[in-house]
Amino acid sequence: MEQRRLPYIVVARLTKWIKREAQHVTEWRDLDEAYSVGEFRIKLWGWQTERRFVVIREVVREGRESVGRKLIAVPGYVFRIFVTTCSDPPEEIWRNYNRRSDMENRIAELKHDLGADGFCLKQFFATEAAFRAILLLFNLLVEFQRAADLPRYREPATIRTQVLTCGAILGRAGRRLVLHLSQSWGGLKARDSLLDSILRWQIPTSPKLDPLVAT
Repeated sequence: MEQRRLPYIVVARLTKWIKREAQHVTEWRDLDEAYSVGEFRIKLWGWQTERRFVVIREVVREGRESVGRKLIAVPGYVFRIFVTTCSDPPEEIWRNYNRRSDMENRIAELKHDLGADGFCLKQFFATEAAFRAILLLFNLLVEFQRAADLPRYREPATIRTQVLTCGAILGRAGRRLVLHLSQSWGGLKARDSLLDSILRWQIPTSPKLDPLVAT
C-alpha cells in the first residue's frame, strides 16, 4: 500500500513490543470520561522505517462489554491500537476505521454462512468463478432484504432459517394433496407483508441505462 501511496488504517497486532510501547505512552488526551487517545512511533524489527501507531484507551466499566484488549501492566483499561499513514488526529483515525470496519462482518458472513473459504478447485479461473458466484448470491440476498423491506439487516444464515427455509410435510385432505407448513415458519399470513413489498419493488437502474426521452 505504501509503494502505491495508498493511505491505510490497520488494526495492529498486539505483539510484546507493541504492548510495551502502548504501556509507555504518557500523553493522553481525554475524549470523554471513558475514552482517551494517544500515539507513538516505532520502527519494528524487519521494518525499513518507523510508523505511526494510534492508541485508543477505554475505561473498563461494569455491565458494558469493551472491544479492546487488556494489558496486564495497565489494569482498569482496555486498548485498541491502529497503525496508519494518515495524519489525522487519533480520534478521527478511530472514527474513520469504525465507519468502514463493518466490512469485516460481511467477510465473516461470506466465510461462515456462504462457504466462501471452503473450496478450492483445480483450475484457478474455476475457483474465481465459484467465488464470484458466492459474491453474487450475497448481493442478491442483500437486495432481497431491501425489496422485502425487512426492518433490519439480517445475516445470510438468519435469512435462510427465519425467512426462506420452512419445514413442510406433504399430506392429504380428502382426495387433495396438501402441503402442511411448519407453524414455526409463521404461515402465509406472516409472509403477506413480505410478499407485498417484493411485488411493489421497483428494480433500480443506473441513470446511464435509462432510455433517452424522445424529443
